[in-house]
Amino acid sequence: MSTGVSDGAQTVSSAAAAKADAGIDAARLRVAVLRLSRRLRKHDLAGLTPSQLSTLSSVGKYGPVRLGDLAAAERIAPSTLTRLVNVLEGLGYLSREPAPDDARAYLVSVTERGDEALERIRAEATSMLTDILLTLPDDQRAALAEALPALEQLAGSG
Repeated sequence: MSTGVSDGAQTVSSAAAAKADAGIDAARLRVAVLRLSRRLRKHDLAGLTPSQLSTLSSVGKYGPVRLGDLAAAERIAPSTLTRLVNVLEGLGYLSREPAPDDARAYLVSVTERGDEALERIRAEATSMLTDILLTLPDDQRAALAEALPALEQLAGSG
């Protein structure tokens, strides 16, 4: 049995070595991205939790959207989504109306107040990131500019 474990460990080591040959330390990249993401989320989120903000952002991106489709997009249970939508609706950020083609379904949309909150949050996060970027030397900012298409592709937005 120890041979199987040893062989497995060697396979993992070989795979890690092969990945290291790609020239990128994936563990360092992961930590840096997570820390930067956490740092950007520490600003005022208009009184919203990260889950509420994610839901509001998704409705802004996909809306008007059915609750079931929104739950799938957010990868959360429909009952959890319903609670999130109820809170956001109570805050005036979302509105819910019956779907025209199905009396049992509802469409959720972002209200004007919700759009304003999303815009303010985006502007604050962009401003914060701009300030952070200005602390870097010119060569590091240039390297990030060159890496931006790859980062967008990794994030699924490129």
